[in-house]
Amino acid sequence: MPTLLHIDSSADSTSSTSRDLTGLFAQTWLAAGTDRSVVYRDLHRDPVPHLSDAGLHYAPRLRTPAETPSPEAEARQHELIAEVAAADVLVIGAPMYNWSIPSSLKAWIDHLHVLGTTAPFDTPDQPFAGKPVVIVSSRGLTYGPGAKDEGLDHTVPPLVQVFGKALGMTVEVVTADLTLVGRIAPLAPFTEQAAAGAEMTRARVIELARSVK
Repeated sequence: MPTLLHIDSSADSTSSTSRDLTGLFAQTWLAAGTDRSVVYRDLHRDPVPHLSDAGLHYAPRLRTPAETPSPEAEARQHELIAEVAAADVLVIGAPMYNWSIPSSLKAWIDHLHVLGTTAPFDTPDQPFAGKPVVIVSSRGLTYGPGAKDEGLDHTVPPLVQVFGKALGMTVEVVTADLTLVGRIAPLAPFTEQAAAGAEMTRARVIELARSVK
């Protein structure tokens, strides 16, 4: 049975753009095939603790004698890794918070990126290699080529680095810009641009949900 792992991390439970778009992806993906299922994890409502021991960064064989994670921490990490391993597709909501990712999302990633287990270190193994992951990033302003704030997006690049290069997954990124239009008065001149961008973003999410297996 094909399984989608649906991850949200926005602190906004009522009007989050990233939650809306990951939900659209999940609904469209479910409708695109038969016998499909979704596993949902809300990292804001049910946060993953930050790593309790530096040894969790490494496979057990690579730890120093001083690195002794608790059995509970080990079990939690194994559970999170197994959840990703069991999924056929991932969709991750990654809103920009202060030019970066929410700490709740970072804590989850830190449990997944394990040198010698899920990421190469002394071996070339990448057990998640080729697994499709769609990253949905929402930003209040614009950060693309030619934008005033070009180069200040520190949300998408590290996610592509971790999931794409380190873990070897097949990454697709969808960005929703100008999400603060309608909330911040000086952004009113961008209303039409924001509406057109939102329509294109939703179309891209639907396209990806129908195409990934």
